[in-house]
Amino acid sequence: MVQLQISVYIAVSLDGFIARENGSLDWLSVVQGTGSEDYGYRAFMDTIDTVVIGRNTYDTVLGFGEWPFKGKRVIVLTSRPLAPKHGETTHSGELQPLLQALGKLSARRIYLDGGTSVRRGLAEGLVDDLILSWIPILLGRGRPLFGGDIPESGWRLSTAKSFPSGVVQASYRRSPE
Repeated sequence: MVQLQISVYIAVSLDGFIARENGSLDWLSVVQGTGSEDYGYRAFMDTIDTVVIGRNTYDTVLGFGEWPFKGKRVIVLTSRPLAPKHGETTHSGELQPLLQALGKLSARRIYLDGGTSVRRGLAEGLVDDLILSWIPILLGRGRPLFGGDIPESGWRLSTAKSFPSGVVQASYRRSPE
């Protein structure tokens, strides 16, 4: 099995939310259209061969128009029926067996996306690195990135960068146990 790297790249409000309570991402507009900066997303996606995404996030992404995962293997975490639109497959259950199967298929770097999926990956100790883009807004309420049953773990800051829009992006690697 190839050594997998499980990565998270996600925007988060200053108070730790990734979406409003209703799932809306409209608050991201505070930094959209502030220039041509993509906050390193394209460069990140160039290193990804597989996307493992939660169902709610997948449904949101379908509404974006252009499919952002062209050329990537995409697995949607869901127990509900899904009609694939771009060759996606589905998985339900624990992440570890899925990752083992992906390793046998020569996956190298997996982008884990969606709040519940990220929390599951962290709870199972599977995430190797986090790229958090802190958006300069306090939502007060919403869907949190962290919380629940995530155990304590140590992380090292790899890089930090600020942007003219006010976004601060920090990259962390899991500390060796």
